[in-house]
Amino acid sequence: MKSLLFKLSSILLLSLSAFANNEIYITQVGTSANLKLDITQDGDDNVVNLSFSHDDNTVTIVQEGEDNYVGYTTAWGSGQAWGGDLDGSDNNLNIKQYCNQTTCGGDRFEFHIQGNDNDVDFFQGYRVDADATLHSTDSFEAGGHFVRLDIHGSNNTYLGSQRSNNTGHEHTNISAVYGSNNDVYARQEGNQDKSLTLTINNSNNDIDIIQKSSAAHSATVTLSGSYATDLDLLQQGGTAQSYSLTQTCTNSSGCAVSVTQGI
Repeated sequence: MKSLLFKLSSILLLSLSAFANNEIYITQVGTSANLKLDITQDGDDNVVNLSFSHDDNTVTIVQEGEDNYVGYTTAWGSGQAWGGDLDGSDNNLNIKQYCNQTTCGGDRFEFHIQGNDNDVDFFQGYRVDADATLHSTDSFEAGGHFVRLDIHGSNNTYLGSQRSNNTGHEHTNISAVYGSNNDVYARQEGNQDKSLTLTINNSNNDIDIIQKSSAAHSATVTLSGSYATDLDLLQQGGTAQSYSLTQTCTNSSGCAVSVTQGI
């Protein structure tokens, strides 16, 4: 196993390529901004632990293999016992995890984000281009993906996808967004069970949840805020589909909720 430790400041373009069972620890603290960080890991059991306290950062991480992880570092403190940290505004965090084997285990992504106007994209089981606009699945991808996100701030964009083609482990997404005017898109597809728990606390948020393909779908959504939040939930498949919605809407014109279940 190789272990790398970085403390980064000012403007930096870093590109790393590593193979199985590697660990990378990155801590970036200070007043500078405009960090550009690219990390690529090929193989299994790789770890990237991140801590950032800056604005205008762009972080792209690609992991190909099974049982890879992006998240917590003990060098930083969100006050939680899980997840990496990104404190600042106008940041772009792009995570891509996928496996091209039929016996894949699970990939994990856990993060805390504090700030406004951040763009958080994660794709598990997908190959995506640099702009995260073109997607192609791995035909052997066996799932087992786990995401836990905690976002505090306004005007953030959250785009997340979990996908697999073969029977394997379930997809799990546990996310919370605290703030206003956030755009949330969460998608789960494939032949595994799918579980999504989403908490939205505040107003004027736009939320789209899609769960498709076979196996059981489960969505638990909690909404609260003083102004309208729009929620669209789509569950499609030939097996069990369930959802639980808890909503506190004090807006006089109401909050829009649309739920569709079917084959």
